Amino acid sequence: MILTYTDFGFAGPYIGEMESVLRRDAPETPIVHLMADAPAFRPGAAGRLLAALARRFAAGDVCLAVVDPGVGGPRRPAVMCADGVWFVGPDNGLLVPVAERAKEAEWWEITASPKELSRSFHGRDLFAPFAAALARGERPTGIGARPLFDPVTADAPHGDPQGNQQIIYIDGYGNAVTGIEAGDLATDATLSVDGRGIERAATFCRVAPGTLFWYENSMGLVEIAANRDNAARLLALDIGTQVTVENP
Repeated sequence: MILTYTDFGFAGPYIGEMESVLRRDAPETPIVHLMADAPAFRPGAAGRLLAALARRFAAGDVCLAVVDPGVGGPRRPAVMCADGVWFVGPDNGLLVPVAERAKEAEWWEITASPKELSRSFHGRDLFAPFAAALARGERPTGIGARPLFDPVTADAPHGDPQGNQQIIYIDGYGNAVTGIEAGDLATDATLSVDGRGIERAATFCRVAPGTLFWYENSMGLVEIAANRDNAARLLALDIGTQVTVENP
């Protein structure tokens, strides 16, 4: 299948225009819009979230990932294959956390230049056609790509501990996802945000309404929440807010 991962949002024509290219060029391949509210303009945070979500992808899947504040600039368009899963998107650090988690990762730079290539919408004009071609079974070097040996690793990629100990996503309930792997923490570890301690609970029903806690979310990451309340509002959290781990 083809999975899209963007910061476009569903307002406006952007997701629809990109999907129309995918359906035209790979009509037999199912399309899933995995996420349209990835951390906007933040490839590093968006990449850490993508790496967690990608654990459930299967070999042969194609992920069209576009968080691309540098579109139209010198950043390179890239293809990366990680443990048999294809990723297509900008070479701006977005795909690096996925590669670092993989057992094997190989990179290519897209060199193809479509006849109609807007300066501001490479997701539709460049990345979507390339993703569709991969979904049809094409290989990167056969459709306009060359090996890439020095992908950009800027913007606090997955291997940066300080980058991981930040809020990387806030959902519609105000639950705040961090880049911290839950398996790396003791169950009695305490998190701290601006000096306020937050203890672990297994899930929402284990604490009283309004109580802040952290837990292991469905992606395996540490998430800060409040039972029947909005943790982001209570703690004034935003993307990039630093979280401190205080092991007992």
